[in-house]
Amino acid sequence: MSNDSQGSVKGEAAMMYCLSVSDLSVSDLSVPGLSVSKLVCVTDELVQAGWSKCWSRRENRPYYFNRFTNQSLWEVPVLGQHDVIVSSVYYDGTVINAALNIHIISYVMSLLVVSDDCTSDISIKTELTSYNQRRAATSPTLATTQVTLLIYWDLDIQTNAVIRERPPLQRAQLVTKLRQHYHELCHQREGIDPPRESFNRWLLERKVIDKGHDPLLPSDCDPVISPSMFREVMNDIPIRLARIKYKEEARKLLFKYAEAAKKMIDSRNASPESRKVVKWNAEDTMSWLRRDHSASKEDYMDRLEHLRQQCGPHVTAVAKDSVEGICSKIYQLSAEYSRRLRQTHLNLLQDPPTEACASPQQSRLVYCYPVRLAIPSPPLPRVELHFENDVACLRFRGEMVKVNRGHFSKLELLYRYSCIDDPRFEKFLSRVWCLLKRYQVMFGSGANEGTGLQGALPVAVFEALNRQFGVSFECFASPLNCYFKQFSSAFPDIDGFFGSRGPFLSFCPVSGSFEANPPFCEELMDAMVTHFEGLLDQSSEPLSFIVFVPEWRDPVTPALTRMEGSRFLRHQLNVPAYEHEYRSGSQHICKRDEMYYRAVHGTAVLFLQNDAGFAKWAPTPERLAELTAAYRPSPPAPPPCPLLAPPTPLLETETPPPRPLIGRRVP
Repeated sequence: MSNDSQGSVKGEAAMMYCLSVSDLSVSDLSVPGLSVSKLVCVTDELVQAGWSKCWSRRENRPYYFNRFTNQSLWEVPVLGQHDVIVSSVYYDGTVINAALNIHIISYVMSLLVVSDDCTSDISIKTELTSYNQRRAATSPTLATTQVTLLIYWDLDIQTNAVIRERPPLQRAQLVTKLRQHYHELCHQREGIDPPRESFNRWLLERKVIDKGHDPLLPSDCDPVISPSMFREVMNDIPIRLARIKYKEEARKLLFKYAEAAKKMIDSRNASPESRKVVKWNAEDTMSWLRRDHSASKEDYMDRLEHLRQQCGPHVTAVAKDSVEGICSKIYQLSAEYSRRLRQTHLNLLQDPPTEACASPQQSRLVYCYPVRLAIPSPPLPRVELHFENDVACLRFRGEMVKVNRGHFSKLELLYRYSCIDDPRFEKFLSRVWCLLKRYQVMFGSGANEGTGLQGALPVAVFEALNRQFGVSFECFASPLNCYFKQFSSAFPDIDGFFGSRGPFLSFCPVSGSFEANPPFCEELMDAMVTHFEGLLDQSSEPLSFIVFVPEWRDPVTPALTRMEGSRFLRHQLNVPAYEHEYRSGSQHICKRDEMYYRAVHGTAVLFLQNDAGFAKWAPTPERLAELTAAYRPSPPAPPPCPLLAPPTPLLETETPPPRPLIGRRVP
């Protein structure tokens, strides 16, 4: 991709000097004043290090340009002396010493090139292993300089999911504005901060029952009042209860609760009986606190629980109308934004949008293919791209989104496999920007906010699932965290260009082996179980779902109860807390040492299969043993080789706070 600040040169002579991320018939090389006719070959060592000899029209003399570092020199470069990346180069968290072996750097960069004439995908792991072996055989001194690239996906696996053949803007700003309204309503009406992640869970819970047209904003839901949002806001009234460690913290928490309950009941339109009960209990608690200074932490917590039982129903009664008003107002704003977006999108299209004509139901079974959009894409705005170390930065109208280079290459491959309306990759950057922005606003823009909702299984678990149970399709994923190239995700209008089949609740396969690791939203998990049982009951072909859900027992979730009592349950595997891990939902931007984190809750793995699926992918003890072994946390990474330069961060991020969606159940 060319840089607007520099000239662009096209031609066969420049193709060996540039990297291409698209299907362009000719490649672009961004070099100031470069003339193809003036290109002069340099030594093989300098070419592999990225150097080429060019001609300056302004100075009328040759100069040397490095395509890896964008460095220009008038004099002949000395190998290893003028590299601005001299000390080390990173790829996916791996540091490679440039001074030791510049050939490895150029080889790694060449593996990222997507050639026009390629007929099959290049396996980077295989190529690097072969390369290291060849280097070690020819030069034993270079045997210690090995390149290890961690790939968190395998797009070569072909799907076994079978389906019936069928015919084929402003949203980010509005969602951010809706979040702000929610924050303001909680402060103005109840004097509290909105519960952490409650807006994210509201979006998920609403989309389970939403019948509207917008892929993100709910607009046609029944009931209007969200049980999830109402429950979480009410749980923080009159104050938010936090986990405490020390006696003094418990004493302060008890005093604050009593004071807040009394103040709230005095300022609201409460019944005389409620006012009497709450005031008497609050004053009695304050008197006990002033009188007894020898109480333990357990005494304070027992007193707090007693106070909540006595005052809770009365506090809930006086706050009910206000909290319902918050939920109703947020839903009405969302529906209005959805209508506004739809009208804007229709105006962008030159022709009125028409749905694809429905053809008669086909009985022929076909392998699952990427979803095709019925409405053509309007002209997309220009998005600028530049790289900062190992991070790709995409900018549009002053807003920037980021993704590491490895996941950027992954999106290129997914786009190549799935997109049919853009063979020249002219819309690729715009669609990547929309993809990153959509998931950013879906789960919040705060540091590490919403990453638990996008958590994924470790790579070793996916490999075991594929080898032992034939899994080749993810029911709940995204282009950013998927392992297979076939998956279902929340947004078909954006994710469809990168291989998504759309929401799984509207996807009806008749055969195949599937992995399901849904976001830990109770309403979504319950709807998932209903959909699974319907598919298993209707199909006589081999059909299998391996479900990963949190083992919440206090109280138990309806989804877990239903699956444990289902007639399709063939086996249940319980993985204890702290003995397994998840891959971070921010894997596309986080540092390598933050890629995995231990699960602080147990995980239940349930095998839901029909008779044909059980006969083909039965959870035998041998298969389960390999799956259990793959789920064990990976050992800590060994210290870097002393010959290599010390690693530096790829992307500066803050230490992630505890993830409540993964770590504990929200009451």
